Amino acid sequence: MSLRLEDIKAPIKGEMAEFEEKFRASMRTRVMLLDKIMSYIVKRKGKQMRPMFIFLSAGTCGKITESTFRAASLIELLHTASLVHDDVVDDANYRRGFFSVNALWKNKIAVLVGDFLLARALMLSVENKEFDLLTIGTESVKEMSEGELLQMEKARRLDISEDIYFEIIRQKTASLIASCCAMGASSSGADKEVVARMKEFGLRIGMAFQIKDDLFDYGDDSIGKPVGIDIKEKKMTLPLIHALSKASWLEKRRIIGIVRSDSNKVGKVREVIDFVRKSGGIQYAHEAMQRYYQEALKILNEFPDSPYKVSLANLVQYTIERTK
Repeated sequence: MSLRLEDIKAPIKGEMAEFEEKFRASMRTRVMLLDKIMSYIVKRKGKQMRPMFIFLSAGTCGKITESTFRAASLIELLHTASLVHDDVVDDANYRRGFFSVNALWKNKIAVLVGDFLLARALMLSVENKEFDLLTIGTESVKEMSEGELLQMEKARRLDISEDIYFEIIRQKTASLIASCCAMGASSSGADKEVVARMKEFGLRIGMAFQIKDDLFDYGDDSIGKPVGIDIKEKKMTLPLIHALSKASWLEKRRIIGIVRSDSNKVGKVREVIDFVRKSGGIQYAHEAMQRYYQEALKILNEFPDSPYKVSLANLVQYTIERTK
C-alpha cells in the first residue's frame, strides 16, 4: 500500500493548519506590489514536507511549542528566498508548473523579493531572540550557496567524481532537510546532543531524497520530471558518474562528448540513458539511496516510540518511494 502525505500528517494536522495561517500572516506587507507577489508565492505552496519534518521532529524529541511554529516559518522563508533567487540564476520561467516570479515580474523585482524573504526570516528570529534556530537556518543557506557554486565550477569540465557529487548534494539538498530536523529538535527544548543527532538523521534523508530525484532522470516519461532533463542541463549525477567510472577510455570520451555537445538531441540523450542502464548505474545509485535510508532509520530508532516517530519514519519512506 502506498503512503499518503495526508495520513503521514495525521499527528500534526492541527499544527499544520495553524502554521499555514501564521505563515500567511508573516508574509504580509504594506507595499502593494510586494503583497501581491507574496500572495502568489503562498498560493503555489508544494507538499510542505519541510514544515512536516520540523513538526514531526519536534514531537519525536519533546513537545511542539510556539518556537516550532517559528522554526517552520523560518525554514519556509529561507527556502522560498533560495528558490526565487535560483529561478533568476537559472533563467527559469516555471516553478512546479506555475510561472516563476522572475517570469511574471522580471529579474530585478525577483531578486528584491528574495532579499525581502531573507530579511523577513532574519527578523522573525531576531525579534524572538531565537538565535539557535537562526544559526541552524543560516548555516544551511551558506551550504546551499556553496553547493550550487561548486556544481557550477565542476559542470564546466564534466569531471565530477563520486566524492564531489556527494559533497554537492550534501550542501545543495541534504543541508536543508538536516536543518529542518535540527530546528524541530531545538524548538522542542532538546539538548545539543539530540539536536546534533537529528541533524545527522536529516542529512541522510536529504542524501537519499536527492539520489531518488536523480534516478527520475532515467525513469519512464510518466513519472516525475521529464526524462533526461539532467543530461540536457549537463548535470553529472550518480548513475552517470558510476557508469562512466566503469567505461573504457573511448566509451567515456564518447558519452562525455554527447553530454557536452549533443545534449539537446533527443536521440543522443537516449543513448546516454541506455549506456547508464546497461552499465549498472541505476542499480548502483539505488543501492546508495537505500544505504542512506537505512542509516536514517537506525538513528530514528534511538528515539522513544510515539505517533510522531511513526509518521517521521513514514515520511522518510515516502521520500524514497515517491513517484515525483
